[in-house]
Amino acid sequence: MSASSTPLPFRPTDLALALVVVVVWGINFVIMKWGLQSLTPFELGALRYLCAAFPLVLFIKPPRVHWRWVVLFGLLQGVGQFGFLFTALKVGMTASLASVVLQTQVFLTAVWTWVLLRERPGRPLVAGMGIAALGLACLLVNELRSQGAGGTTLAGLLLVLCAATSWACSNVVVRLAQKENARYNPVGFIAWSSLMPILPFIGLSAWLDEGSVGKWLHAETWQQIPWLAWASIAYLGWVATIVGYGLWTKLIQRYSANRVAPFSLCVPVIGLSTGMLVLGETVTAWQWAGAVFVVLALVVVVWGGRWLQAARR
Repeated sequence: MSASSTPLPFRPTDLALALVVVVVWGINFVIMKWGLQSLTPFELGALRYLCAAFPLVLFIKPPRVHWRWVVLFGLLQGVGQFGFLFTALKVGMTASLASVVLQTQVFLTAVWTWVLLRERPGRPLVAGMGIAALGLACLLVNELRSQGAGGTTLAGLLLVLCAATSWACSNVVVRLAQKENARYNPVGFIAWSSLMPILPFIGLSAWLDEGSVGKWLHAETWQQIPWLAWASIAYLGWVATIVGYGLWTKLIQRYSANRVAPFSLCVPVIGLSTGMLVLGETVTAWQWAGAVFVVLALVVVVWGGRWLQAARR
């Protein structure tokens, strides 16, 4: 996309799809915590992508793009993003703070797409990112004030930043695949790329998890996993991965990556709401302020272009 071109406005149906993704991913962090109560980060990662890949790869043809994009996306979005994120949640990171810090991928996506794809961010996106930065700062200040003493560690914070970097890079990979073939099947792309993290996660589990080699070889061990963990695996594999990233990939196919990425800024708002309804958490003034800024940022990104065009007439 050139700097002078006018970006396409978001279709109402695409806005609805983006909202679905936001809700799916917003409740994702609580569900991850549930799964990690019974599984190690690498076990949860392997089972998530086993669930995401099968049985879909038996019925869906491979996407019509070069295999390097499938492999790169699977490793970046799977082993990179969720390997770091699951480990962070296990070693010292609250679910609510993770949902906030992970959204730094919006800024990282804008930087990488500008550097690698020459997709220069427009004024609405720049303004929206500035407003969103205020919101994320409010949410971060709240979490550091209330949870920093026990719920969050420096290692956990750094790991989530690594996860955000991996997500931003996977967004660029999707855009590169789109440039090669704009009509490839996004569901097939997600399903087949989900094969890529399975063996690396199993290898990491066998290497780093105590007693994991025997666990992977004995089916009866898995029968002892509680139903809540299996439900978490099913949600993470089928809903968050296939539905969430399938729709996300479809949106990035249609629009530039740095225009789609800001929608994830509403994920912390859903995360806060989920914490209130499911975990009985209370929302502080800092959190409410952050949520307002984040929603305002999304409004500016989505409708700011139309407002500029109307102002020029």
